[in-house]
This record gives sequence, structure tokens and C-alpha cells, in this order.
Amino acid sequence: MDEGADNGFNHSQTKMSMTTKTPLLDIAKAFEELSGFLGSQTKDQKLRLDNFCEACSLVSVLFSCLGLAFKFAEMEYVAKVHDLVEASKTYATLENVLDRDVANDTVKKPGSHSRNLRRVRQGLDLIRALFEEFLSTDDYYLKDAASTAYSQVCAPYHTWAVRTAVSAGMYTLPTREELLQKLNETDHTAEKKMRRYIEASRPVIAYIDKLYSSRKIALD
Repeated sequence: MDEGADNGFNHSQTKMSMTTKTPLLDIAKAFEELSGFLGSQTKDQKLRLDNFCEACSLVSVLFSCLGLAFKFAEMEYVAKVHDLVEASKTYATLENVLDRDVANDTVKKPGSHSRNLRRVRQGLDLIRALFEEFLSTDDYYLKDAASTAYSQVCAPYHTWAVRTAVSAGMYTLPTREELLQKLNETDHTAEKKMRRYIEASRPVIAYIDKLYSSRKIALD
């Protein structure tokens, strides 16, 4: 193959990697839609629970790609999202869920929809923090990036036993290259999509926090 043909082939490969539908692309687009709605909503518009759950369901694949270290997060996150999916058959919006639990004094009751919503919010924030750490370094191993993200978002709310188990599991994380392969990404394509998720998830997380703080519910 001559040099011109080889360059054409490489260009095609790069173009394909940028346009191929991947989990990261789906997640970035879904949260951009949510944040776009929040940025344009009127006073009477509320974020629908089913739309929120649809976007959150896409994030599950990220936890599964991280292996044993984040197995606890994957199991909890998936279970909580499933609970909210079921709740969306009864409650139209995130506000409806909180207001019902406030009325019934079940906001902090284990298994309540409001408590599960907080856990899902924590999962979204964990992925945001992990992406930020991933993009701040080119380390071959993900231990430092994942440990920092976990300590920022989840560790303050976990027991010593859970923190110890997570710390031990950090040594089983895939390498940077292995994670990118699982996500069907390159460093270049992953960076763009991760940044899109980081920016889009922030207003969604802030919106959830505001729902709780406006009802004087402690953000734990």
C-alpha cells in the first residue's frame, strides 16, 4: 500500500472512531438533553422522572467497565435506578417523588425513592469526578484517579468496612488502555465525550441538590 493510500486509511479510521456510536457518546448526549432542558425550563416545567431515569440507566455500563473496585457502586446504582424507573410509573417528576416522601415523613427511610434518588445523584457525581481525574493525568493505571474520585464523592458517607473493601479493590481496576478498549474509544475521542458529560452533568446534579435544600433536607 502506498503512502497516500495509507494516509487515507488512517484518516478513515480516525473519522470512524469519532462518529461511531459508543456508550460515552450516548451518555454525553442524554445528559446534554437534560441540562439543555434545565437551562431553558420555565417556572412551571419540571424534570420528568422517566427522562431522568433513561439517561441514568446509560451510566450503568461505566461502572461495569471498572471491575471489582466499583462493583459496590454498580450494584447500588443499578438497584436505585431500577427503583426510580418503577417509581416513574406513578410519579411524573423528581419533585413529585420528594414531595410525597416529605408528606409521608419517609425522605430518609431506607429504600425510599427520595433516598434512592440521592444515591443515584451520588453515582452521577462519582463518574463526573472520575472523568475529571482521568483527564487530568495520562497515568497508565487508574488507581490514583479512581481513589481520588471516590474519596471526594463517596468515602465521607461510607463505613470503614466499605472504604477498606474499595481501597483493596482499586488494585483490580483496568488499565487506562483497557478501559478505553471496553468503551470503544481512543484517548482523543474519550476526552471530548468525557468533557461533554462533565459539563452536562453539573447542572443536573445541582438541580437535584436544590430540590433537597429547598425542602430543608440534609444532603447526606
